[in-house]
Amino acid sequence: MERYDLLYRLYDTFDAAGVREEQDFVDLLPPLDSRVGLSHWQAVADELSNEKARIRRSLPDGDRYAELAARATRDQAFTALDLYTKYGRAVNALVLDVDETLRSAGSTDNEIPREVLHLLTEFHESGVPIVICTGQTLENVKGFAIQGLGNELVHSGDVSIVYEAGTGVFTPGHGSDTKRLLYETLDESVQSVFESVRGRVIRDLPDELRGNVHLQGNEFNVTLKPNFETGSDDAEAVIDGGLVYMLDLLGEAVTDDPAGPTWARAFYAESDPEIESVLSDRDALPEAGVTDEIPDDVRATFDRVTIAYYHADAAELSAVDLNKAAGVEAALDVLGVDDPFVLVMGDSKSDLDVMEWVAANDCGISAAPDHSSPGVLDHVRDTDGLVFDRGDASSMLRTIYALNLLVD
Repeated sequence: MERYDLLYRLYDTFDAAGVREEQDFVDLLPPLDSRVGLSHWQAVADELSNEKARIRRSLPDGDRYAELAARATRDQAFTALDLYTKYGRAVNALVLDVDETLRSAGSTDNEIPREVLHLLTEFHESGVPIVICTGQTLENVKGFAIQGLGNELVHSGDVSIVYEAGTGVFTPGHGSDTKRLLYETLDESVQSVFESVRGRVIRDLPDELRGNVHLQGNEFNVTLKPNFETGSDDAEAVIDGGLVYMLDLLGEAVTDDPAGPTWARAFYAESDPEIESVLSDRDALPEAGVTDEIPDDVRATFDRVTIAYYHADAAELSAVDLNKAAGVEAALDVLGVDDPFVLVMGDSKSDLDVMEWVAANDCGISAAPDHSSPGVLDHVRDTDGLVFDRGDASSMLRTIYALNLLVD
């Protein structure tokens, strides 16, 4: 019997929703001291065992379909089977952004939901390595990873952290490869630009920004953050101003020519519509044709450096050669994933680098929450259409768990 027919039979004949609810209850119920609570938990566990046994007896390859009923909704299971039909492979690593992907300030109080954490543990126990891929600092990521997943899992040798959007990779339990500082591989000329900007960015803050922004504690990237709630009007105002300020610092770091700041504004406005819009709104956009005046050596350095603008959140200076895709490649190398087929989940421009790398190399699939940046959503919809609701990363993890169950 074909797998599609078996799925129809599973979800039409059995109370799969009830089985899944019982599985969630058994998996996610906090530890209990109450005898009554423990007795109820045991009763649910026994009923779950009985329902799974019924499915096993009734369907060919019943173990597989009993687990599918317990882990995935009907829609998730059929999406998983479509992915299996298309790719014929299991996902052998997870590549996961954190902020606004695994956790969302909009609906989960900015904490990773327990359901998501449990699913990550399930993937780990099934032998799927986890790559946490974020723009945050290493210490921040290590803190919430250990708190959420547990010290034993994080230090199991199967978890890697790509931090600061690809400037470094931390993979506990791998000896000399535990920490790879990718920024040390950059040319000295590029490193000197970052040293110059980092040395001045707080010291030379203009009055309108002083006290309103701070420098994120990165090892390499230079990131200005607002001293206001992310997304607020005040945060928007200071980050927009901070973007213009950092463009000018970059121009002065790259060349001694007085036109350096103007060249930097023109160059990055031409390459990024969001930056162009900010400069235009602040009457800071150079006249048309300025980019034609940029000397080749200055342009070559600008080509090696990225200025990223995150609305009402951050203005960030980073190296083109250091991005999340480069970090993920290094992480998979350390983890020993030689023939990767990964799930990438993310919402921002930096995550798009990984998604495009995966698509170009036919080595995985991509998913994104529905509030992601337009470029990310366009890419995901044009590939497999794996868009999930804000704060509902668990739905996509369940789909991929189902995919892996379906693979022989």
